[in-house]
Amino acid sequence: MESTEKPATASSGSAPGISLPLVSLRVGVPQALGHPEATETLNRPWTSAIFKQVVTTPIWLDTLNLAGDEQADLRNHGGPDQALCAYPAAHYAYWVERLGLPLTAGSFGENLTIGGGFTEEDLCIGDVFAFGEAVVQISQPRSPCWKIARRWQLPLFSQWLQETGFTGWYLRVVQPGLVDSTNPLQLVERPHPEWTIARANSAKYDQRHDRELVAQLAACPALGEHWRSKMQGRANGSLPLNDDANRLVGPNAE
Repeated sequence: MESTEKPATASSGSAPGISLPLVSLRVGVPQALGHPEATETLNRPWTSAIFKQVVTTPIWLDTLNLAGDEQADLRNHGGPDQALCAYPAAHYAYWVERLGLPLTAGSFGENLTIGGGFTEEDLCIGDVFAFGEAVVQISQPRSPCWKIARRWQLPLFSQWLQETGFTGWYLRVVQPGLVDSTNPLQLVERPHPEWTIARANSAKYDQRHDRELVAQLAACPALGEHWRSKMQGRANGSLPLNDDANRLVGPNAE
């Protein structure tokens, strides 16, 4: 989608001066999708706000979402820790080449498509950004769900997102305010440089048997509540180490 020099990674300690340009800013509302008479699973009825429209004028960002943005499944999506969904523009070239699909900004249902070459390797849980009049903070990686797979009619797509670590991330809103697609996200604080989004993903999916590491992630005070409870459960043995199947497959397996 864009070709830029790779920025310094989060582990380098070069947090000051990081500015994330936006490729697009989007909102959407739940839509009834699929076909009632469909026999193939991936074509059956479902509801999602994954199809989002570009916003080119200033828009209000409150503690739950952008004005005009909603979620279909409030049990698993939305809430203060998931007010904004962001995805790196840098990953699009990989997916286009791998899948041969016409993927462009917004293809993963994200509100913010992040430019500048920044990815999960460069940003950290707890990073605080000035965004227009608002202040936002990275809360947790995005956990890919079955709706992305159904959106692109690829049953394993959500699994591939998880395996690559190209998941994107969520942000909470610390201070509401007007924002615009021309506003970059300017890093103002990095309290947890040890917890890049990539490392958090690895702790959950690749190193899940390392209970000490999982417990350390759960102890990160900036981590979103959903991820925290999941990691605490894995660390103390009350939850299985691999409980992602339903989220990744969901009704696509029916």
